[in-house]
Amino acid sequence: MSYRFLEHTADVKFQAEGKTLEEAFISSAGALNETIRGDILVSEAEEKSFEVSGKDLEGLLYNFLEEFLFLLDSENFLISKVKEIKIDETNFILKAIVSGDSAENYSFTNDVKAITYNEMFVKKEDGFWKIQTVLDV
Repeated sequence: MSYRFLEHTADVKFQAEGKTLEEAFISSAGALNETIRGDILVSEAEEKSFEVSGKDLEGLLYNFLEEFLFLLDSENFLISKVKEIKIDETNFILKAIVSGDSAENYSFTNDVKAITYNEMFVKKEDGFWKIQTVLDV
């Protein structure tokens, strides 16, 4: 996983990258997870699968990361890791299998309110896929 946090006045901004688009999306998920739970290790007690779509790669990224917040808020499910991801770049469809555990088994304080389109990009540059996102905290 390759991501780094950048300075931002009020929110959390990160850049992630990967050799493939899937690797870059998984790196983005890692940055989001670190922002949500810090260095707390979450058990892989349960697996969930989901599918999201978008009108472009940025929309697909937004919906992918938003699913993490949706699962946390609606099902009290804290994602540990992305086990599998498949992206259809032509139709902007993503299928993922994630593992995690009930959030009530953990104590964490950094609340991500939303994923934003602010300064967001998904692009291929110098043989790598690069992603940038700002999280509203």
